[in-house]
This record gives sequence, C-alpha cells and structure tokens, in this order.
Amino acid sequence: MAQKPSTDSHQPSSSSSNVPSRGSNGQAGGQKISYPNPPDPTNPDPATLREQWRFAIKQYSRWYSHAWGTAILAGVSFFALGWIIKGSNPLPSFRTDGSSSDDAKKPRP
Repeated sequence: MAQKPSTDSHQPSSSSSNVPSRGSNGQAGGQKISYPNPPDPTNPDPATLREQWRFAIKQYSRWYSHAWGTAILAGVSFFALGWIIKGSNPLPSFRTDGSSSDDAKKPRP
C-alpha cells in the first residue's frame, strides 16, 4: 500500500514566511516574528461570512445571558446571606411593620 505525500493546507504560504523581522535595536535582522494566526489571503465568500456572523451572535448572546444569570444569582445569594446573618430581612425598605430600625430604637418624647 503506497502512502500519499501529505499536504497540510494549514501551513502558511511562502509569501507569509517573508515577514519582516527586527533586532533588539530596531534594525532589520535578528529574531524573526512569527504570527500564529495569519490573515486569510482573500476574503471569504458571503455564505461563510454569514455563517461566522451567526456563530458570533450566538456566542455573544450566550455569554450575555450567562453574565446576567450570574449577576442575578449573586444578588440573590448575597441577599440570602444577609438574611441568615441578620436573622431577618436585611433590607429596611421591605419591612412590614412600617418602622425603620433607627426609629424603633429611639425613645419617643
């Protein structure tokens, strides 16, 4: 069984290997800069762009909803923690008796 020579389409083209390099003093030469994700040589077709845009919107929507979910969960958790530590409702605006904590402790003349 003969093996086919493998051609990797993900390798950068020969034109991208001519990346300018700079030495430590700013002059040409020295260590070569390699880009891990070089730009595409041509613009993708509209169908590919549409697919990438839909994927990006889906990802952003997922991250946005996760952020709101986390914020709401954190708020409820801190409210519950305050209730547990205080032993009653930690928000004075939600009191049912109509008096605030400062007014209840002060004697009336």
